[in-house]
Amino acid sequence: MKITAVKTAATVGHGMHLWVKVETDEGITGIGECVHGGVQAIALIQQLQAKLVGRDPFQIDAIFEQLRRQNVFNGGFAGALITALTGIELALWDVKGKALGVPIYELMGGKFRDEIKVYADCQVEPGMDFDDIKRVLDDMLARGFTAFKIDLDIFAYGHSGSEVEGFRKDRFNYTAGPWEHERMVRLAEMARELAGKEIDFAADVHTRLDVPSAIRLAKDLEPFHLMWLEEPVPPENVDAMREVKQSTTTPICAGENLYLRHGFRDLIESQAVDIIMPDIPKCGGLSECRKIAHMAEIYYMPFAPHNVSSPIGTMASAHVCATVPNFLALEFHWLERDYWSTIITDKEDIIKNGFIKLPDRPGLGIELDETVGREYQYPGTTWFE
Repeated sequence: MKITAVKTAATVGHGMHLWVKVETDEGITGIGECVHGGVQAIALIQQLQAKLVGRDPFQIDAIFEQLRRQNVFNGGFAGALITALTGIELALWDVKGKALGVPIYELMGGKFRDEIKVYADCQVEPGMDFDDIKRVLDDMLARGFTAFKIDLDIFAYGHSGSEVEGFRKDRFNYTAGPWEHERMVRLAEMARELAGKEIDFAADVHTRLDVPSAIRLAKDLEPFHLMWLEEPVPPENVDAMREVKQSTTTPICAGENLYLRHGFRDLIESQAVDIIMPDIPKCGGLSECRKIAHMAEIYYMPFAPHNVSSPIGTMASAHVCATVPNFLALEFHWLERDYWSTIITDKEDIIKNGFIKLPDRPGLGIELDETVGREYQYPGTTWFE
């Protein structure tokens, strides 16, 4: 079998959802997805196609590493190039599984679990009062989720860019003043009150605090027994993250902005966090993220992947989550997306009662409905050409 073409299509989603299709001379086609690479990743995939045509699609790790090393001076450590390679890698796994007639998880050593626990990222916005937040969380709980996450930070001026009433802050300063700090603590308290003690609950501040603000927040959140506090400080400084972690009993989680196992090495080896959260369709793909999970498992560190993908990337992530012992929970970021269940050919939600049951069909186990996808095509992009 040989690769004959590599094509892309993109839809509007969490920024852009970029799908990669790998075609072969035996008529088997694989689908992959990558996120946060933007139009740069599209251009890179188009450029890489010449080096992929004629290759054996079964040689997944060798293809990934060869292309990465050949482009070491063009971003072969992080960023859009790694994301582009990730989309290709996911599609190659789908091809291989289909060709051999087995699910991807079987090619990775088999399953530790049949179902993947999913946590819902709830859209709690700045300015919401208790009743607004209650409606969001009640809807999430009614759908059967047993774990969720909310955003505590205010994004300086709100998601829309407009100023939040009563909130004054320099856009670039990481210090949380009294008003912001108390609001974050109260929001976490409200969420715990609404969800009760039996529901897992995480909180995200999107790297927007300095060390003293992060330590103060983490300590004040201890009574609420969070599943984790996510990325309390910027990711560039592992020592700063470790200082926060060592100051509190609130578990600290980070990693969505890192790439490859090399990017996670210092975070894991220095035990600067309690939980790691690589974004599988962004930071290196299925094989690479299994290696990252295994590195963390040596330190008894849970693996809870970040995920803003469509059902394609989400299911690909679920295959990895099934094959590593230290999996904790997988993110779901689409509570209010119109096409979550219609964009795949099965026309049903892959998440039921807060869990993904892995399919026993070959490859990824689900297929993209291109007709539906094209209705949401990202402006200025081509569609599998």
